[in-house]
Amino acid sequence: MPSESPRNRLAERLLDWYDRHARDLPWRVSPAARAAGTVADPYRVWLSEVMLQQTTVAAVKPFFERFVNKWPDVAALAAADEADVMGAWAGLGYYSRARNLHACAKTVADDFAGRFPGSAARLRDLPGIGDYTSAAIAAIAFDEAVPVVDGNVERVTTRLLAIETPLPKAKVAIRAALAAILPVGRPGDFAQAMMDLGATVCTPRKPACVLCPWRPDCRAASEGRQESFPVKPKKSAKPQRRGAAFVAVRPSDGAIWLRRRPPSGLLGGMSEPPSTGWSSRADGETGASAAPFPAAWQAMGTAAHGFTHFDLVLEVWCADVPDVPPGTQGRWVLPAELGGAALPTLMRKVVDAALTRRPSPSARGSGGAVPRSG
Repeated sequence: MPSESPRNRLAERLLDWYDRHARDLPWRVSPAARAAGTVADPYRVWLSEVMLQQTTVAAVKPFFERFVNKWPDVAALAAADEADVMGAWAGLGYYSRARNLHACAKTVADDFAGRFPGSAARLRDLPGIGDYTSAAIAAIAFDEAVPVVDGNVERVTTRLLAIETPLPKAKVAIRAALAAILPVGRPGDFAQAMMDLGATVCTPRKPACVLCPWRPDCRAASEGRQESFPVKPKKSAKPQRRGAAFVAVRPSDGAIWLRRRPPSGLLGGMSEPPSTGWSSRADGETGASAAPFPAAWQAMGTAAHGFTHFDLVLEVWCADVPDVPPGTQGRWVLPAELGGAALPTLMRKVVDAALTRRPSPSARGSGGAVPRSG
């Protein structure tokens, strides 16, 4: 820390800024409400923090509102069917979070009488809760004085101290720096203030340094190197994998045949039109011969999706199928019910590609050509 900025001055300046500029978020207790005695609900803090992992605030808000309206507390979520939870999560991505969310709710309900443990150390023992999430819940919901480090906090802290060590190795120095700044009082507000500062002022590009309460103490700003931090290692090119997906449509009512993916692995437990065995490490089969059952499969172009460690392109095949062979695993889902069918974004792209390019009934009946793409 710069000698002219003792820890209490830095914390006070940041908290003063937060009291005036805190974001209004559906899971947050405002500084004014906290000052009046309102305490944060651990359930809402936990739910929001799990949803916010690798997802933006704007994307999370509607999902959070739907979850708390449907399952207002941890007991309600624990009692829910996992398939319903996965369906409500569909479109939010990183689906292992939803499975862990449900498992965690059941653990809290069964083993802790519906009350979250009050320390980061004990919270880390729960399913799906790691170092960051445990610290965030402990600080915000239980006022435990622990450093909370997310991407926004990494950016603010590395700029404040001009930490040259690349991420993720810089996390050690970041935590040490935060421990030195962290106030004994209001640790939850301090954590949220750091997040807000990074999200609204100390942004990745073109930070609004003139508005920053820490501008006088920021080494990166004083050197004109704000956008050089945090230092990140060079990214290696992501591999591209291929596979195929098969959309069977029941002509009588337009229902789509969906099956459930295995509970573990990518998109585990989610619904899909049958697809081939693609993964982050290997391509899946392609072509009509890879279909799960015989039908007049027609090519409908491709659907592409980016995962964290690889990109995927699926061939999309479509066929009218009055009924599937006996013993085929899956179920027919009507078009109006697809919204609740736990379809991940990738598989929504597959279904959309098939239905958009599928010829109209009149064209099919008159032998019209099937449009092809990609």
